[in-house]
This record gives sequence, C-alpha cells and structure tokens, in this order.
Amino acid sequence: MLMPALEQRISELVRQERQRLAPGDIMLASDPELAGVARTKSADMAARNQAAHVSRDGETSASIIMAKDAEFHGLLGENIAAQPFFPKYGVDVESVARRIMAIWLTSKPHRANLTDPDYARTGIGAAVSGDTVYVTELFSGPQDGAGQPPQTR
Repeated sequence: MLMPALEQRISELVRQERQRLAPGDIMLASDPELAGVARTKSADMAARNQAAHVSRDGETSASIIMAKDAEFHGLLGENIAAQPFFPKYGVDVESVARRIMAIWLTSKPHRANLTDPDYARTGIGAAVSGDTVYVTELFSGPQDGAGQPPQTR
C-alpha cells in the first residue's frame, strides 16, 4: 500500500519546513514508537471516519501511548489532518503529502508543533478509508520527568 510512502514523504516535507521556518532548531529524529502510535491513531480515525484529537470514546494519542508504554513521559504534541482523494485515481503521494503539509502550515497550533524547539522526536502514521486519507504526526521531546504522564500541547 502507499501509506508508508506517504508517511515518508510527509516526514521529508516536515524536515524541510522545520529547517526553513526554524533553522536553528535541531532536526527531528524518527521515533518508531511514536510512528506506531501515530499509525494506531490514524487507523482509528479512518475506522470512525472522523478526524479528531479525541475519539468518540475519549481515546487520545496520549492514552494510546500510555497503554503501550507506561514508562513514556515528557512532552507529546500531535498534528492530525484528513485529505479526500478520488478512489478511481488512487492516492497521489506527492499531492496528498503537500496538501497535508499546507493544512498544518496554515494552522497556528499545527505550525507551532512543527517548529517547537522542545520537540526532538517525531513519528508519522497514515491510514485510508473510502475516499479519505487520515494522517497523524506525533512529536516528543527528550524523555524527562520520569514517572510523569505525557504532557500534551
């Protein structure tokens, strides 16, 4: 499926935009744990046909990550987006990635996550349902504050 290629392309665009908007910030390192949670969040949004930070049953990325890794602690930020496409033409990775990036860049809170110097790690997950692609990007800082639950921004 095209979702891994889409995740990779969005990751590249995030790195480019972070470098352009905040050239002094450290580059975000890819984090497999965050990517796994981002994929779970995107799959949940796709299953529910709902792009939301909190699912109808109250689940968030923070609750997903804590269920998988009770030792996770520190900052946790989240960008989400949904992008329609024409199923008969399939998912155009470049086009969808650029539209997702445009959504995040024009939203003040999403843009702030992209350039927050406190974030050092990221993970991106994508899922598709019908005619919509759902994308989640999670951000985290260095693991500090042992024993504390994630602080979401």
